[in-house]
Amino acid sequence: MESARDKRQFLQKPYDFLFWLGRHELPVLLCVLIVSGGFWGFVELADTVMEGETRNLDERLLLAFRTATDLSDPIGPGWAEEMGRDFTALGGVAVLVIISTFSLGYLLLSRYYHAALFMLVSVSGGWLMSTLLKMGFDRPRPDLVSHGSIVYTASFPSGHSMMAAVTYLTLAALLIRMQPKRRLKAYLLLVAILITVLVGISRVYLGVHWPTDVLAGWTAGAAWASLCWIVARWMQKRGAVEQSVGDDNAVQ
Repeated sequence: MESARDKRQFLQKPYDFLFWLGRHELPVLLCVLIVSGGFWGFVELADTVMEGETRNLDERLLLAFRTATDLSDPIGPGWAEEMGRDFTALGGVAVLVIISTFSLGYLLLSRYYHAALFMLVSVSGGWLMSTLLKMGFDRPRPDLVSHGSIVYTASFPSGHSMMAAVTYLTLAALLIRMQPKRRLKAYLLLVAILITVLVGISRVYLGVHWPTDVLAGWTAGAAWASLCWIVARWMQKRGAVEQSVGDDNAVQ
């Protein structure tokens, strides 16, 4: 006959599993949802944009960042426009190359050789995807206002927004896995998200992108970074990428 103790242990097992799942697998499940929702959302948004259904919304939002009496002048004082250019530079090629190179050097000096290779492949892959998407859609830049920054490529999706998401979120995902302290993990993630948001808003503020270009860049970039995070976590469990330092659940 089954004892009362055995019954309690049997009943406790589902709760133990749920507790374990919440602590270890919930982030993975959330990232899977972000990847799936991100790529699906990008496809739906791209289809809507190409059919011209977002034109009126794009125009209203873009003009909201301009002085009503002079569309060549962004809203706010001169220093706000200068800040906009500073923020947009955080998603520029030169800045992202420098940050990626310094991060790569940090990983190599820390002897995280596999993590360094993974970071290089992840960021390069995101860059290639952004370039191919721009070439494929070939959407013209906004023509309602003057551009506050020099542009060379097509408009959809926003390369600055997408590559900011790809680079900063991918780097944050890798560095988070190597930090034992939760507050440092949260700090890295919040910084990556904040920079990505500022870059995207600055592109609309400077008149070089439609708002839907930025939204598409964020969506695709976040989906790619989440996919990279899932792959990195899986590879770490298999020993192909260096594990995080110290106790992953430590609170300090």
